[in-house]
Parts: sequence; structure tokens; C-alpha cells
Amino acid sequence: MSVTAFSALVFSGALAAGMLGALTGLGGGIVIVPMLTLLFHVDIRYAMGASLVSVIATSSGAAAAFVREGFANIRLGMFLEIATTLGALAGATLTGVVSPHVISIIFGCVLLYSAYRSARPPQEHVTAEHPDPIAVRLRLNGTEPTPHGPRPYAVQHVPLGFVLMVGAGVLSGLLGIGSGVVKVLAMDQAMGLPFKVSTTTSNFMIGVTAAASAGVYMHNGYIDPMVSLPVMIGVLCGALFGARILAGAPVRILRTLFAVLIVVLAIEMLVKGVRGVA
Repeated sequence: MSVTAFSALVFSGALAAGMLGALTGLGGGIVIVPMLTLLFHVDIRYAMGASLVSVIATSSGAAAAFVREGFANIRLGMFLEIATTLGALAGATLTGVVSPHVISIIFGCVLLYSAYRSARPPQEHVTAEHPDPIAVRLRLNGTEPTPHGPRPYAVQHVPLGFVLMVGAGVLSGLLGIGSGVVKVLAMDQAMGLPFKVSTTTSNFMIGVTAAASAGVYMHNGYIDPMVSLPVMIGVLCGALFGARILAGAPVRILRTLFAVLIVVLAIEMLVKGVRGVA
């Protein structure tokens, strides 16, 4: 296969991944790694490097809009970025130690959980009462824009959220993804944030987490421009297109289809990893 044909096919796959990621809220990075490794037989470490580059690009573009609209909690995001960055550096360092087959198995498990979270409708359980003393001291509580005006919410269980963010950072660095599912879970379920605040703040944080990991990947030589460039452009264009059609799209159906696709990819990654180990 020529370089031009390879780049065109990778761009097309990344375009679809970015569009689906924008419509489902999971991001395109979760599809990029299995797509590159299973369909194009790219080494998993180079696939993860390309995925991280695409995550940085899409997060940077979307985060500005979310901050402007007032959904993202910037103070909380910057505080939790300390945890995710430390975890991402540790996870990226582990890629030189952990076997690619083990990484495939871990990635398959993360994909299965991502599919489960994608199929479940978000549940709101917001409260403005009993904030964590640490959240009060650091002024992490905030308000969410609603049609009836700003709605206050209190950040809870800050230490637990911080620990979970370290784990999210490790997954991000080890697997080459934004690990937005884990970040949203930590802020939505553990810290009691509104779902939209959780997703937008997660998107605000993902770019910084991915950038920390990408530096280690670049140092180790795992970022190949021939792979990373069409992936980055494709995911970015797909995400922008997906954001435009989001209002009129049957999101529930798309989330279900996306979950089915993720399960198929997860099974393929698990089989590949187990066969490699065996």
C-alpha cells in the first residue's frame, strides 16, 4: 500500500471516529488505537502516540467553547490536572516496560467499560449542600448554566476524586487515550458534579493530560508523523462535523451503535492480547 493510500484510509477512519466521538461524548481517541492496530496493523505504541496527538487537538478546540459557555469548572479542572498529569507521566513511562499484549488486554477491558457507560443514560444527583471542606477552602464549588439561571452545586469527596484522577492519568498515559470516561465517572459519581459540568471539565483536562503523556511518547520515538498527521486532522474534522449535527441527531441510537462497535473492538483487542500472551 502506498503512503498516499494509507494516509487517505487512516484519515477516513479517523474522520468517522471523531464524528462518533463527538456525538456520543466519549471522544474519538477510544476508537483510534484499536482501529490502527486491528485494521492497519500499526504497532500499538505508535497507535497510542497518534491517538494522544489527536486527543490534544480535539480537546483544545472544544475546551474553549465549553469554558466560554460557562459549563467547565476551571478551578476544579486545574486542581485535578495535577493528579492526571502525574498519573499520565507514570503511565507513559510504563509503556516501555509493559508488554504490548498486556496493554491490548487492558485496553480491551477499558473498551468494555466504555461501552457500558456509553449505553447508560446519565443520572443527575446534584446537591449544593454539605460541600467538602477542601472544596470550600480551594473555592472549587461553582454554578451550572440552566434555562432558569445559574444553578449552584457543591464539590464533594475531593480526596477520593483526586485519587481516581491519578488512576485516570495512568490509563491515559499507558493506553494513549484521554480516559475521559474515568474522569467523568470520578466527577459525576464520586464528586457529585452535574453531568454537563463533569463532561466539559473532563474535556478541558484531557488535553493537558494527553500532552504530558505525548512528551514521553515523543521522547521514546513512538509518534510517527505519517500516522499521527492524518489521524489528528481526521479526528478534528470529524469532531467539528459531529458537533454541528449533534442537535438534530438521534443521540440515543448513536450511543447504542457506538457501544456495540466498542464491544466488538474490545473483544478483538482481548483476543489479540490473549493470543500474544499465550
